Amino acid sequence: MKNPMVGLLSWRRAVAMTVALPLVISLAVMAYAWPASRVAPRDLPVGIVGTGVAGQHAVEGLERSRPGGFDFHLYPDEESARSAIKGREIYGGFVVTPGSLTVLQATAASTSVAQLLNASGRQLAADAGTSVPRGATASARGTFVSSESGKRSVEASAEIRVRTVDVVPISADDPRGVVFSSALLPLTMCGILIASLLAMSNLHMPGWKRAMELVAACAATGFGAYLVAQGVLGALPHQHVATWSALSLTMLAISATCAGLVTLIGPAGLGLSAVLMVFVGNPFSGSTSAPELLPKMVDDIGQWLPPGAGANLLRGTAYFGGHGTGGQIAVLVLWSVLGLAAVVLGRRTPAVAHGPSGTGGTATAVLGPDPGGYPVSPSPAPAGGRPYPHARHAAER
Repeated sequence: MKNPMVGLLSWRRAVAMTVALPLVISLAVMAYAWPASRVAPRDLPVGIVGTGVAGQHAVEGLERSRPGGFDFHLYPDEESARSAIKGREIYGGFVVTPGSLTVLQATAASTSVAQLLNASGRQLAADAGTSVPRGATASARGTFVSSESGKRSVEASAEIRVRTVDVVPISADDPRGVVFSSALLPLTMCGILIASLLAMSNLHMPGWKRAMELVAACAATGFGAYLVAQGVLGALPHQHVATWSALSLTMLAISATCAGLVTLIGPAGLGLSAVLMVFVGNPFSGSTSAPELLPKMVDDIGQWLPPGAGANLLRGTAYFGGHGTGGQIAVLVLWSVLGLAAVVLGRRTPAVAHGPSGTGGTATAVLGPDPGGYPVSPSPAPAGGRPYPHARHAAER
C-alpha cells in the first residue's frame, strides 16, 4: 500500500520549486532593480547664492526643469554655501551673477548628485543663453573655462560663463566612488556571518559573554575592512579612527540584530535577518547614488536600517569630519543595543542545581530552554532516590 505521506511531500516539494522559489527570486530582483530604475532628485537640498533677479530666475529654471526635485536654501555669499556643503546641510549649490554661473558640488557626498548638478547648471546657462541677441557672433560660443577641481566645463553662451568647483572632492584613488558603494554588501553579509557563527558555537556560554564576543569580532572585522578600503585601495582618506569606528558600529548593528533574532526565534531569525539587511537594507540604502534620489518610501525605510545609516555615517566620517552624522549614529546604536539585549536576556544557559546533602544528590529541574531553544523537562527519579532497576543491574555486573 502506498504511503500517502510520500505523495504529500512530493507535492509540497513541487510547489516550493515551481512557485515559492521563483517568487522569492523575483522579489529579490525587484528589491534591487526597482529603486535603481526610479533614481531622480526628490527634495534634494541645494543652495542658491544670489538674492537678486538672477537668483530668482535660477530657482524658477530649476523648478521648471525638475518640479519638486530640489529643496532650495538661500545663502548670502559663496563662502556660506561652501560651509553648508562641508557641514552636509546641502549637496551643492549655484552661485548666480548676471554674467556667470558657478556650480558648487561635492563628489564625496555623491558622484551621481554631482553629475546631476553639473547637468542642471548647463541647462540653466543654456536657458539664459536663449536671450542672447541675434547679432552675437558664433565664435564667442563654446569656449572652455577651467574649474577649481581641475576639470574643464563648456561655456554655454557668450553671456553666461559656467565653472564647476568641487568643494569636497572624493579620493583620487576612487574617483567614481565604486569602492565605497560596492563594500556595503560584503560588510552586510559579513555581519550576518559573524552572528550565525556565534549562534552555532559557544551555546553554553552566558549571554553577556556572547555579547562581548560579538562586539570584539565586529571591532576586529571593521579594522580589517578599513585596512583594505584605505590601506590598499585608498577610498577612505580622512578621520582614520572615526572611520574605523563607523565600520565597526555598522557591522555591530547588523550582527547584533541577527544574533538577537536567532536568540529569540531560532534558525528562522537568520533568514529574517538576511531579508531585512541584504534584500531590503542594501538596495534601499542609497549608497550607490544618494538617499534623496530614491523614492520617498524607500529613502525613509533605508535610512532606518543599519546598511543605509552605516553608509551615510561612513561618508560623514571619511570626508566631512563627522558633520551631520548624529542621526545615523543614533540609528546604529539603537539596533545594536536592542540586538545585544536580546542576546543577553533572551536565553539563559541551562544549569543543574544540586540538592542539599543527604537527599541522595537528586537533580532539580533545569531552568530555561536548552541551547536549541526547546524547553527541558527533568527526568523523574524513582521514589526514595534509588536508581532505576536497570542501572542497579548494570552496577552489579
